[in-house]
Amino acid sequence: MISQAQLITFNPATYTAVIKPEGSAQSYLEGVTVAKNIPAAEMIPGRSLAVLFFDRYRAAEAVIIAVW
Repeated sequence: MISQAQLITFNPATYTAVIKPEGSAQSYLEGVTVAKNIPAAEMIPGRSLAVLFFDRYRAAEAVIIAVW
């Protein structure tokens, strides 16, 4: 399933992010993998993301596939 989210923080050392899923008032997902084809310079907090979830309840099973 692909969902929209907002970028909260990005860790360029591990290429992971903390995101806020769309429609979630206070919930954050930590440790979400960012696709390596997305330049680190594009990972600015507040930007919109497309996130591919293989399992909706496990952030380790998700990957950020686009940013705008």
